[in-house]
Amino acid sequence: MHVAYCSLRGAEAAHDPGFDAMIQWDVPLLSGYPWTYIPNKGSGSESFLGLRNTGLWDIIRRGNYDAVISFVGYVRSTFWIALTAAKISKTAFLFGTDATTLVPRSGRAWKRKVKKILWPWLFQLADQVIVPSSGTRDLMFSLGLKQERVTVTPYTVDNDWWARESEKVNRSIVRASWAASPTDTVILFCGKLQPWKRPLDLLRAFAKAELANALLVFAGEGPLRPQVESEANALGIGSRIRILGFVNQSALPAVYTASDLMVLPSEYEPFAVVVNEAMCCGCPVAASDHVGAVRDLVAPVCPEFVYPCGDVEALAGLLRRALVDRANLKSIGRASIAHMRTWSPEKNIAATITAIEIAVSRVSTRLLV
Repeated sequence: MHVAYCSLRGAEAAHDPGFDAMIQWDVPLLSGYPWTYIPNKGSGSESFLGLRNTGLWDIIRRGNYDAVISFVGYVRSTFWIALTAAKISKTAFLFGTDATTLVPRSGRAWKRKVKKILWPWLFQLADQVIVPSSGTRDLMFSLGLKQERVTVTPYTVDNDWWARESEKVNRSIVRASWAASPTDTVILFCGKLQPWKRPLDLLRAFAKAELANALLVFAGEGPLRPQVESEANALGIGSRIRILGFVNQSALPAVYTASDLMVLPSEYEPFAVVVNEAMCCGCPVAASDHVGAVRDLVAPVCPEFVYPCGDVEALAGLLRRALVDRANLKSIGRASIAHMRTWSPEKNIAATITAIEIAVSRVSTRLLV
């Protein structure tokens, strides 16, 4: 296996438009495997020509690979460079999407119509389509792809790392740093403070629920932070809100472990690996029905923790019911850890190997015809 990086954003310090901040992850991302950086000849913007890694052409054409897996989306020119090079080289080409709906984040109706026409043709270009969840798998089926052309390669994190790091956490010390008493229930939002994450839904539901002995912690940064702060004060709950700002990877296990419930209110969330991370640390998760991980991770543990996106009243009711029984919350946390054993990196690896075998076989059969 050889990895070709078309960008080192995250591994190297760079401005992250989602967090609206300079970000560099503080865990090793580039060690333990062979990789190459392919210089970007594009503008670096979020446009089609913003990512244009022409060096991929020679790597694929000369590499004599059995298969190429692309995690660059079709909206970037780099994807088409890799696809064309693979097809000419008679190399199996695998790609997919993490979308669970045709509705774009922008909500523009014309994009949905275009996808409905374009995507059936687009995904037929893959020698095998790889998808990270059962929701995306069913979307592919709805577009007319046959079952044998789609493989679920589950979105996973390093479960063992998260579990080990969680065990090292002194929960009392972390909670004390938030001025949370032993009797307080801590509700967590972890993500970018962006409109599509809907952090204000959780803030308003928290206020509406009128919870006794409860704190709401925001671990994240973004353009909505000033509004979160001002609205918290306007609602009279400013003293019970903690905004941590951006929290780097090595510090996140402590945040999850010290929390009693994480809530993800997003209106657009193809999967959300923060759900994996929290559950590995024994933190129960509640989420809107627009979150991709709901079907595979949240609902199997506690279907009552799924609510209609945007329904603040429903979320407030969920919070009231969840916080009535702290012992039950802990039980759900233990069930979350157990469920994550069924959604592991080992499952991802096995599924990916199967997908590659299918794709290579499909190309070989086509060449023999």
